[in-house]
Amino acid sequence: MNEQELRISVETALQEIRPYLEADGGNISLVEITNDTVSVQLEGACLGCSVNQMTLKNGVEATIKRHAPQIKRVIEINGIKF
Repeated sequence: MNEQELRISVETALQEIRPYLEADGGNISLVEITNDTVSVQLEGACLGCSVNQMTLKNGVEATIKRHAPQIKRVIEINGIKF
Protein backbone atom coordinates (compact mmCIF):
# COMPACT_ATOMS: atom_id res chain seq x y z
CA MET A 1 0.00 0.00 0.00
CA ASN A 2 1.54 3.32 -1.02
CA GLU A 3 1.41 6.50 1.06
CA GLN A 4 -1.74 7.86 -0.59
CA GLU A 5 -3.58 4.53 -0.27
CA LEU A 6 -2.55 4.30 3.38
CA ARG A 7 -3.87 7.80 4.08
CA ILE A 8 -7.18 6.94 2.40
CA SER A 9 -7.45 3.74 4.48
CA VAL A 10 -6.80 5.62 7.71
CA GLU A 11 -9.30 8.36 6.79
CA THR A 12 -11.87 5.65 5.98
CA ALA A 13 -11.30 4.14 9.42
CA LEU A 14 -11.75 7.54 11.07
CA GLN A 15 -14.97 8.09 9.12
CA GLU A 16 -16.22 4.77 10.48
CA ILE A 17 -15.53 5.69 14.12
CA ARG A 18 -16.42 9.40 13.87
CA PRO A 19 -20.23 9.02 14.31
CA TYR A 20 -19.68 7.36 17.70
CA LEU A 21 -17.43 10.21 18.84
CA GLU A 22 -19.81 12.84 17.48
CA ALA A 23 -22.72 11.24 19.34
CA ASP A 24 -20.87 12.08 22.57
CA GLY A 25 -19.93 15.60 21.45
CA GLY A 26 -16.44 14.76 20.24
CA ASN A 27 -14.52 14.32 17.04
CA ILE A 28 -11.15 13.20 15.72
CA SER A 29 -8.83 14.35 12.97
CA LEU A 30 -5.77 12.84 11.34
CA VAL A 31 -2.58 14.79 12.00
CA GLU A 32 0.03 12.62 10.26
CA ILE A 33 1.17 9.13 9.42
CA THR A 34 4.83 8.40 10.11
CA ASN A 35 6.20 4.92 9.40
CA ASP A 36 3.84 2.61 11.32
CA THR A 37 2.34 5.29 13.59
CA VAL A 38 -0.79 7.36 13.12
CA SER A 39 -1.05 10.66 15.01
CA VAL A 40 -4.54 11.98 15.67
CA GLN A 41 -6.10 14.90 17.47
CA LEU A 42 -9.10 14.36 19.71
CA GLU A 43 -11.54 17.25 19.67
CA GLY A 44 -14.59 18.55 21.49
CA ALA A 45 -15.86 16.51 24.40
CA CYS A 46 -13.18 13.86 23.77
CA LEU A 47 -10.55 16.22 25.20
CA GLY A 48 -11.91 16.17 28.73
CA CYS A 49 -13.43 12.70 28.66
CA SER A 50 -12.16 10.32 31.32
CA VAL A 51 -12.30 7.35 28.94
CA ASN A 52 -10.61 8.94 25.92
CA GLN A 53 -7.53 6.70 26.30
CA MET A 54 -9.72 3.61 26.17
CA THR A 55 -11.59 5.02 23.17
CA LEU A 56 -8.32 5.76 21.41
CA LYS A 57 -6.92 2.28 22.02
CA ASN A 58 -9.99 0.05 21.74
CA GLY A 59 -12.00 2.06 19.23
CA VAL A 60 -9.80 4.22 17.06
CA GLU A 61 -6.63 2.11 16.98
CA ALA A 62 -8.52 -1.15 16.44
CA THR A 63 -10.53 0.36 13.58
CA ILE A 64 -7.44 1.82 11.91
CA LYS A 65 -5.56 -1.49 12.19
CA ARG A 66 -8.49 -3.29 10.59
CA HIS A 67 -8.30 -0.93 7.58
CA ALA A 68 -4.50 -0.60 7.53
CA PRO A 69 -2.85 -3.63 9.19
CA GLN A 70 0.67 -2.21 8.78
CA ILE A 71 -0.13 0.46 11.39
CA LYS A 72 1.30 -0.58 14.75
CA ARG A 73 0.13 2.25 17.01
CA VAL A 74 -2.02 5.34 17.24
CA ILE A 75 -0.97 8.32 19.33
CA GLU A 76 -2.79 11.46 20.39
CA ILE A 77 -0.86 14.59 19.40
CA ASN A 78 -0.31 15.60 23.04
CA GLY A 79 2.35 12.89 22.98
CA ILE A 80 0.46 10.28 24.98
CA LYS A 81 1.43 6.91 23.50
CA PHE A 82 -0.87 3.92 23.42
